[in-house]
This record gives sequence, C-alpha cells and structure tokens, in this order.
Amino acid sequence: MVGTPDDVESVILGPDGVLAGLKPGALLVDFTTSTPSLALHVAAWSAAQGVMSLDAPVSGGDVGAKAATLSIMCGGSDEAFSAARPWLELLGKNIVHMGGPGAGQHTKMCNQILICSNMIGMTESLVYARRAGLDVEAVIKAIGAGAAGSWAVNNLGPRVARRDFAPGFMIEHMAKDLGIALAESERLGLRLPGLTLARRLYDALLRHGHGKEGTQALVLAIEDAARYDDEAEIG
Repeated sequence: MVGTPDDVESVILGPDGVLAGLKPGALLVDFTTSTPSLALHVAAWSAAQGVMSLDAPVSGGDVGAKAATLSIMCGGSDEAFSAARPWLELLGKNIVHMGGPGAGQHTKMCNQILICSNMIGMTESLVYARRAGLDVEAVIKAIGAGAAGSWAVNNLGPRVARRDFAPGFMIEHMAKDLGIALAESERLGLRLPGLTLARRLYDALLRHGHGKEGTQALVLAIEDAARYDDEAEIG
C-alpha cells in the first residue's frame, strides 16, 4: 500500500519494481487506492509474467487497520481472490470480490464519494452544535445511535470535538482520491455536485497547509467558510 498512482507504477512496474522480482505463480496484491485503469495495466503486466494480481483498496481508517477490521474491496480473477483470501482475513472482516481487475478501485471510488458527503454533513452538524452552545460530545452520543449515525460521526466526531486533527487518513490522500473519483465520473458521463464540492473544500485545505492533518480537519473549512468562500465556492 503506497500513496499515489505514480507510486504504484514505480513500485510495481519500475525496472527494479515488484514485478521484476516475482516468479510465475506468485501473487501480487495492491492495497493502494489508485485508478481503475492502472489496476487493469498492472493486471495485464502481471498476467504476462504468469503472476496473479488483485487490486484491493481498503476502508476503515487507522481504527480498522489497528483492529484488523478493514473493509477490503477486491478486483481480479477468481483464482487471485481465492489465493489472497487467507491473507486478507488477517487484515479485514468485510472482504468482497467485486469483479475483474479494476473493480476494486471502482468500488473504492463509491466508498470515497459516500465518505466525502458524510464528512461534510458530520462537520457541519458539529459546527452547528458548538455554535448553539451544546456539549459536542453529548450531541455525538445522542445522534450517533440514531438515523444520523455513521462511521464518521462515531469515530471522527469525537476527534473533531477534541480539536484533534492528527491523521488517521490525511487530507492530501483524500484530495487525491476525490480527484480520481471526479476523473472517473467525468469519463462515465456523470456530474456529481456533492463530490465536486468536497474536492474543492479539500483542495482549499491543501492550499492552506492542512494536507498532513486528518480528514476530520474538514471542520476548519466549514467553520471558516468566509475565508474559503472564493476558492471553495461555499457561503
């Protein structure tokens, strides 16, 4: 699992990369959130060397990684998925074979599109709670078990309440993922306004030096909407 599609290409396909050292019959699993087209490319190069490959991006953040409860979205052949499954079960609890090469990455884009909308709603809710004079942690307890409950509010909401922006998943990585999702949406002929807004918000945070902070630092953009108004087109 590395940072960006460029990293994947270098680490796997470079002259001294992973594929250069694998023998026929080996298994390559890439957990990076990357582009579906690169996953297809890696699968083709792997198959040419007799290597099984799986694109297997994950979700669950640092909490899921530490607890080995990640959700793992897999794209590749049945053979590759079967070979990888015993190892994947050491890392996650929800392991789903989504289809052929690239299907794991497309599923992760669905995941990130939903997360970005949840994050906007969660941070706006807690900004409202603070402005209304409520105990923010009590609000999280009250609404987190109801219809408004989500992974974001229950896991990242308390960090927002404590002003803890230490990264479980960094803003710069979320911005990268949303860029991929936007590009794929355009390729599919889709316009997704919520995704577009989220990307603008995260890009604004990047420009203001928050790239290494956790995605819960989105609250800073929501709190300071006037500052980011020109860049993020929010008001």
